[in-house]
Amino acid sequence: MLFTTVLFLVITTSLFSAASIPTPNHGRSFQQCFYSHYSNNHTQVVIPRNSPLYSPLLNSSIRNNRFVNSSSFDSWSKPEFIVTPTRESHIQATIICAKRSGFQVRTRSGGHDYEGLSYSSSTHQKFVLVDLSNFRSIEVDIENEIAWVETGATLGELYYRIAEKSRVHGFPAGSCPTVGVGGHFSGGGFGTIFRKYGLAADRVMDARIVDANGEIMDRNSMGEDLFWAIRGGGGASFGVILAWKVELVPVPEIVTIFSVSRIAEQGGVQVFQKWQNVSHNLPKELFLHAVIKPNNGTIQFVFVGLFLGRVKELLPLMEERFPELGLAAESSQEVSWIQSVMYFAGFAVNNISLKALLNRTSTFDGFFKAKSDYAREPISGLGLEGLFKRVLEQESSMLILTPYGGRTGEIPDSETPFPHRRGYIYMIQYIVTWDTEEETSLHMRWIRELYEYMAPYVSKAPRAAYYNYRDLDLGRNGKNDDSYERARIWGLKYFNGNFDRLVRVKTAVDPSNFFWNEQSIPVLAPH
Repeated sequence: MLFTTVLFLVITTSLFSAASIPTPNHGRSFQQCFYSHYSNNHTQVVIPRNSPLYSPLLNSSIRNNRFVNSSSFDSWSKPEFIVTPTRESHIQATIICAKRSGFQVRTRSGGHDYEGLSYSSSTHQKFVLVDLSNFRSIEVDIENEIAWVETGATLGELYYRIAEKSRVHGFPAGSCPTVGVGGHFSGGGFGTIFRKYGLAADRVMDARIVDANGEIMDRNSMGEDLFWAIRGGGGASFGVILAWKVELVPVPEIVTIFSVSRIAEQGGVQVFQKWQNVSHNLPKELFLHAVIKPNNGTIQFVFVGLFLGRVKELLPLMEERFPELGLAAESSQEVSWIQSVMYFAGFAVNNISLKALLNRTSTFDGFFKAKSDYAREPISGLGLEGLFKRVLEQESSMLILTPYGGRTGEIPDSETPFPHRRGYIYMIQYIVTWDTEEETSLHMRWIRELYEYMAPYVSKAPRAAYYNYRDLDLGRNGKNDDSYERARIWGLKYFNGNFDRLVRVKTAVDPSNFFWNEQSIPVLAPH
């Protein structure tokens, strides 16, 4: 159960403050320190590496086979212990005992970290993994249009719990139901209604976090600087987020979903060129993304949309604003908003129970690499020609282009750490998948070369990237070099002008850099 009163916050913090844990002897392990506060019925909370439970638990929510039994991944460090907390004090004990045992802490909510940094390290720094899969309580208050969501919950679980209470409320977060809310919200979080209502982070009203001292804080006690930082700046740099309080949004009882596919020989290139010019200027109620992929030697364009209204309103709008798409009534379907969630998650809208959203197991079982870009202007015809040529070289590739504009573009760049707002017309996600480890180097080289090719056609100074599509090719903190200048290389791409403020917040709340990873916010060196 989530408790939101100040009284509970004060009580739990005082019962398990850093001062309440006796300093362990030099030879006393993390595990001994942890269990000095709990009886034997907590023996399954801390899982050591020699436990038969360790590997199944570690692999249970790894979503990319690049990070499972891969030789290229063997040199990466795995956690010394996995902690599966069932109460907040377990997390407090983990932080305090890890610090006193010389370990760092990493946090996993849904396991979708694109570079595996939530559960592994490219250095030999020893760390403890806090797996929050038991922290997934959701309390929906329809009367006040809010919800408290623990950070181990998935987006699918959140959407399902909202729909249990109301079919005319929703939340503007992502379309993949197995993504954990912990990382998604703290990195920004966009979805099919973000042009109407902004990002998930824009709808966060409060949060509960355990800091590097093992103290539990809410918005009031953490202060506005830290509250600002965790809504788009990546929560794992600042602490372990326990729960989010979010504002629900109204959605119509009936919405419209639609899909139109064209190949190049059917005028698909011309339709896409028009999409580049109009998609970010369409009404806020209309989300229309584009997917580009190879298909039997040609380029296929799939335009998939959600309209917060009925077909009879959508068709004349599209005829006026985007007639080249050729949208017809037979390509459209009226559904409830929660059914549209199912649709964008890849489920058959009418033939499967909403309980499919509660399944935390990903259907993807393979290798992948992804990268991101932002466009400030349409890609030229010459640029598209070279792009399509490269896409055709890789049959398992795909580009997903997400239109911006709308409400997201109206919010100031500095309102949250997420800066990609006014002036950006769409985001590009490049994805390539493969089946066997032997193919890894080939596909990694292909996507890196594609990314290099796209440089003249996307945003510059900095070349922007989406933090939730984490990409170590952009740069990383070094084991012996956590300097501001080194981190600035990748930090400006994710956070632009907000990076310096994130660094100041990090320095203030975690000066010892306890919450470190290869792309965590750095601390300023003392003068």
